[in-house]
Amino acid sequence: MAKNKKPKILTVETAAKSKLFTIESLDLEFSNGVKRTYERMRRSGREAVMMVPITENGDLLLVREYAAGTEEYELGFPKGLVDLGETPEDAANRELKEEIGLGGTTFIPLKKVVLAPSYFSSEMTLFLVEGLYPETLEGDEPEPLEVIRWPFNQSDELLSHMDFSEARSIAALMLAQRYLAKNTLSNKTD
Repeated sequence: MAKNKKPKILTVETAAKSKLFTIESLDLEFSNGVKRTYERMRRSGREAVMMVPITENGDLLLVREYAAGTEEYELGFPKGLVDLGETPEDAANRELKEEIGLGGTTFIPLKKVVLAPSYFSSEMTLFLVEGLYPETLEGDEPEPLEVIRWPFNQSDELLSHMDFSEARSIAALMLAQRYLAKNTLSNKTD
């Protein structure tokens, strides 16, 4: 498969700016001579993390949190930004303590994902977290998050649950299912 030559960036200008986002307008010229203008969110320089915490009893821990984009309470896995000087694992542990009142001892990276790469460049590392222990840190959420326990052996039903619709949470769950199935199978054959 031939690799495409990246388009030439002719200009980059700020199209709009808010407290959280800067939208850039890019004038591009593709290798075939076609010129187009694209818009994207400027890189923030910060990564994010999402965790799939699983208890010793085999329960997934999720949070129900208000999402301004959908104007609904959404069910998903704990997540947050990586602070300056933190590793993704450090950020994942901090966010767990802030959002569900538990830390973890084992952080298994499942995959690094990008949301809407045509418009964003932000990366999120998805982790499976085991070895949970009680520890709470104060977070930045405007209200306490509802923690939901969901039996892992019923995780297929979670995939079709009406409130569980965030693509990153769905991807994280499917990757966790695959990881756990593979490692449970290999542990049985060892």
